[in-house]
Amino acid sequence: MTTSTTWTWRAPALMVYAVALGFWIVLVGIPTDPYQMFVWLWLVTIAWDVQAPWRDHLRFVRDWWLVFLGLVIYLYSRGLSDELIGLPVHYTMPIRVDEWIGGGVLPTERLQDAWCAAPCTGSTPPRWYDTVFTTVYFSHFVTGLTIAVVLWLRDRAAWLPWMRRYLVINYAALVIYLLYPMAPPWLASKDGYIADHVPRLTGRGWDAIGLGGFHVELASVGNPVAAMPSLHGGLAMLVALYAVTHLRSPWRWLVLAYPVLMSTALVYYGEHYVIDLLAGWLLAAVVMLGCTLYERRHAPHPA
Repeated sequence: MTTSTTWTWRAPALMVYAVALGFWIVLVGIPTDPYQMFVWLWLVTIAWDVQAPWRDHLRFVRDWWLVFLGLVIYLYSRGLSDELIGLPVHYTMPIRVDEWIGGGVLPTERLQDAWCAAPCTGSTPPRWYDTVFTTVYFSHFVTGLTIAVVLWLRDRAAWLPWMRRYLVINYAALVIYLLYPMAPPWLASKDGYIADHVPRLTGRGWDAIGLGGFHVELASVGNPVAAMPSLHGGLAMLVALYAVTHLRSPWRWLVLAYPVLMSTALVYYGEHYVIDLLAGWLLAAVVMLGCTLYERRHAPHPA
């Protein structure tokens, strides 16, 4: 089948997919839980290869069901991580470290004073860069799995190593959340551990398009004290490290801007301390190194 014939079917199928996803977002909400994500990812693979027989489309279910199960277990375990063991929530350590990093003032307070207002409140009108930061923040929920789908469609031998890294970093962070529950800046401020008010600004960049409340939906399945390390920051760095080590273009280094933008958004929005992000970056580096060593050790030897 020629490329032109393939795109004769693929292009309208992808357009139908995009329109359907747009209606779903408007009427139901952004798909963020693993159930919705699994269905929408499967549908985009069907649209991409719409002329393939159904037995080919069912390979997605065969290959992804274990990944899906792992993500479901992770999601609900993360939501209960502070209750499974019942360890006390930590507040003061990250405040002291970030005050030292910021020269006596929390970096979150500095950014909110400079970019939001002084004082900053949740009702302060968003600026243009808030749209950028909110979009970068939300990309956390789709980037890792989008890369996985692209690899699955193009090269399934490369799909497995990426999924290994993606699941390992999620579960490694989960273990730390179990052992070290920690409050983020907005919660520490709410509970009186930070003298000045630190609002949570996460969804403000999408207020103009009516999606500013998506972080409220995420909070219903998330855990506010699963903050150390920052998985947002860690996964963004994992994406960057994977791209730098697997791509050959000299422009690949530009992808390092992704974890920098993500980390800036997280500190500005009061979601994380700087120390959380440094811990997330370190975790990403450890996962990359550990998985690489594992794959080299278990690589099949030539006859």
